[in-house]
Amino acid sequence: MPLISICIPAYKRTDFLKRLLDSVTSQTFKDFEVIVSDDSSDNSVKNLLVNYEHKFTTRYFKNESALGTPANWNFAISKASGEWIKLMHDDDWFTHDRSLAFFAEAAKTKPDVPFLFSAFQNITHDSGKVEIVKCDFTDRLILSLSPLHLFKRVYVGNPSCTMIKRNIGLLYDTRFKFVVDFEYYIRCMYKAKSYHYIDKVLLNIGFHEDQVTKYTFLVPEVQIPENLILAEELGYAIFRNMLVYDYYWRMFRNLGIRGGSEIKRYYNGAVHPLINQIINSQKNIPVGMLKIGIVSKSCMFITYLFSFFTKTS
Repeated sequence: MPLISICIPAYKRTDFLKRLLDSVTSQTFKDFEVIVSDDSSDNSVKNLLVNYEHKFTTRYFKNESALGTPANWNFAISKASGEWIKLMHDDDWFTHDRSLAFFAEAAKTKPDVPFLFSAFQNITHDSGKVEIVKCDFTDRLILSLSPLHLFKRVYVGNPSCTMIKRNIGLLYDTRFKFVVDFEYYIRCMYKAKSYHYIDKVLLNIGFHEDQVTKYTFLVPEVQIPENLILAEELGYAIFRNMLVYDYYWRMFRNLGIRGGSEIKRYYNGAVHPLINQIINSQKNIPVGMLKIGIVSKSCMFITYLFSFFTKTS
């Protein structure tokens, strides 16, 4: 059994996938297997993998019909035999040849901590712009108090930035596209009760227009049902956390939702009174005023205080 299973849900983009596999080949740490779950309609991914079959242990699975995200992620994870799962999106890659070694070292020195993540850098394909993202001491302190603070910012990055012990036994929720990663992290952190951050930039995260997060951003058909399902799943007591309350306040403001009838266009379920409270409060504030940061934040805080008079159950 290898220490690490690098799980790659692939879909056609062999130029990106080649870059990732080349970065895997260069790793100094070798106790790993590569699982490729292929959603492509052609054999381009399979043909590419022929070039790597003698470089590391590879297990290839072709899906008869495309599973899509995140079901393809889950399928790759289900085929892993390693103690640790290193999910890698095919458009991301390791920054240098010791990236995996740093993850392995953390896994060995922190055997009781099943959730690891590292610093990373976003690289925009078109412009080449590089943005380094680290989780500083204050961020880590806030996150250690409650995983709900991921509503403020997804400090963890995308799944490529993580390594998770296989026996944690959790999969990504296939109902989600936009909130899928941080919803999963919240469940993991609740179950793990701890995490370990590696303060080194170990991953390059590729940014391009074909990403799911790009074409679901500020799309009410996606964001409203997903976030209302998320609130129901986690329980409305999460709104007692001001960062969660602020997240939903900003979401409805940015989507321009001004009444409950607009939500019904995108969501058929029951709308909790706390959600209605946010929407109705914003409805009474001129749109122009809501665009002013300090005004919006002040109104949110006042509404948040009044929310304590509304039951969460």
